Amino acid sequence: MSHTAPEYALAARSTAVDGPNPSTRPVRITPTLSIGGREIVVAAGPCSVEGYEMLLSSAHHIRNSGAALLRGGAFKPRTSPYAFQGLGEEGLLLLAAVREQTGMPIVTEVMDTRQVRRVAQVADLLQVGARNMQNFPLLAELGRAGKPVLLKRGASARISELLLAAEYVMANGNDRVILCERGIRTFETITRNTLDISAIPVLKRETHLPVIVDPSHSGGRADLVLPLALAAIAAGADGLIVEVHPDPITALSDADQQLTFAQFTELMHSVALIAAATRRSIHSYTPPAAAPADGIATQPTLVPRDARRRTAAVA
Repeated sequence: MSHTAPEYALAARSTAVDGPNPSTRPVRITPTLSIGGREIVVAAGPCSVEGYEMLLSSAHHIRNSGAALLRGGAFKPRTSPYAFQGLGEEGLLLLAAVREQTGMPIVTEVMDTRQVRRVAQVADLLQVGARNMQNFPLLAELGRAGKPVLLKRGASARISELLLAAEYVMANGNDRVILCERGIRTFETITRNTLDISAIPVLKRETHLPVIVDPSHSGGRADLVLPLALAAIAAGADGLIVEVHPDPITALSDADQQLTFAQFTELMHSVALIAAATRRSIHSYTPPAAAPADGIATQPTLVPRDARRRTAAVA
């Protein structure tokens, strides 16, 4: 680190402690799941929570394909105020219900300081979206919340700015931060963003924080997700966060970049091959001791009364 670089002392590697080839310090999400070790962790699921049945079927498929975390947005920051903003509190209830059925840990986005406490009651990993990377009051509140944080790089943010954003969380008492490279804005318009592959080894060298990659938002197209995911793992990423939908063409947000179930199965198979080539493996879902058994048909009481009607409406 040069003498002119910003100070990110909490996120920076300590060569005195770690030596010439320091390793990433894993961040524990649940008693059976950590990100940043030898195993690659994949989070997957729909961009937005749209209904109970679609979320449950997504969770079952990604779990069976080897994903370890269920992603889904209850609160959605959108560029247009007229776009679908997510189901909000109802979406959180649906996420909780699906976790009750499947046992899968949840990662979902929090957008506002007023949401932190409520989202933290449901989510195992709290996501800060690219638009909020420099929402400093939110970062400070997440530092006080105590739950692990997935921090996405802003669309025009330098690496140093991403690390200083991580410092806000850590300086407020929470060192369980995971960085996410999700592509940056460049002059190129063919893709939604430009995946900065070079950021992966740079971040792995500069900090002790785990680094994952979002290939869905990077390319903005389903056909680009697989090659970008493979490049990320080959470059040393600790995991992926991927958008998957039972029927992407009907998705209420980001339809173009969401994978079908079949495409996600292919992605997981290919990622496992690249992981093996780099002497790593995929961390598959590990059920907690009290996880419900598969095949339970009873709908949990947490599911909102109109969940089935909403599912039918968006199908």
